[in-house]
Amino acid sequence: MRRRALYFALRQAPALLFVAVAAILSILSPKFFSLSNALNLVVQSAPIAVVAVGMTFVLLTAGVDLSVGAIMFAGGALAAKLLLAGHSVALALLVMVGCGVFMGVINGFLIVRARLAPFIVTLAMLFVWRGFALWVTETRAMNLPDWFIQFGTARLVGVPVPVVVFASVFFLAHMALTRTPFGRQLYAIGNNVENARKAGLPLNWLLFAVYAISGLCAAIGGILALTQLGSVSPKFGENYEFKAIAAAVLGGTSLFGGRGAVWPGTLLGVLLIQMLESGLVMLNADPYLYPIVTAAVILFAVLLDTSRQAILEQRSRRRIYHDAERT
Repeated sequence: MRRRALYFALRQAPALLFVAVAAILSILSPKFFSLSNALNLVVQSAPIAVVAVGMTFVLLTAGVDLSVGAIMFAGGALAAKLLLAGHSVALALLVMVGCGVFMGVINGFLIVRARLAPFIVTLAMLFVWRGFALWVTETRAMNLPDWFIQFGTARLVGVPVPVVVFASVFFLAHMALTRTPFGRQLYAIGNNVENARKAGLPLNWLLFAVYAISGLCAAIGGILALTQLGSVSPKFGENYEFKAIAAAVLGGTSLFGGRGAVWPGTLLGVLLIQMLESGLVMLNADPYLYPIVTAAVILFAVLLDTSRQAILEQRSRRRIYHDAERT
């Protein structure tokens, strides 16, 4: 009974933590609990939210993608070059999205065909694409035209465009994972890759797909970030990979694969991380504390996932033992 209660508490930890942090920040800063601040919070979280959706797909297969921040930077650098050279916005955005998918496919190719570990492949690609972007930008900040930033403040039927974009991505991802064979196959791979192979699932195609999706989400997240920042700096996209992993795991997605959801899991994790960062800004906290808080969130997310996994394994062993006793 105690184990069940503990497991239930661990499963509800993201929601409980979200409510607790919101309550504490509202007490410390009365301005925090307001409609305008809530809307700003959602708008600011849009880039990392979209990247975290792609990361959720990868984590469900027991993989990881450490290159998403570098993909954002590389695509953003090329898009900025095109915009400053006088090319159309449509071409710049198309190139950025194409780069995201292409770079994600390269990750998938090295993981599937060369049979390299996802951690090693994506870590190497992090340095490759970030180095490529630094070469393209010559390690200098590239300021985008003022009219480009207006896309980030534009509204569609009264709703900010970044919110519309990330809500659409969440909806499509949720439907893909819960209403399609593709989603069920991803969960099957994460639960037991050998059983999935024996069942005849197209493992290679599925892994290619999840890393392409992760690259696509990184590109879309990069576009949203560019409309908010208005420039591509040498640090653009930095640490997005860790925030995306932390958001997904805080929301209940397992690092061991086979368990998790974008709704409401990843969304809660994203909002929690953004709420902490916004709260620190509103409280005028020391900027040097920001990376410490981020590190603490990541450690807490891993601790939660490890605890959930340990309880699940114990429950599985007990079930097997009881079944053996009955026979």
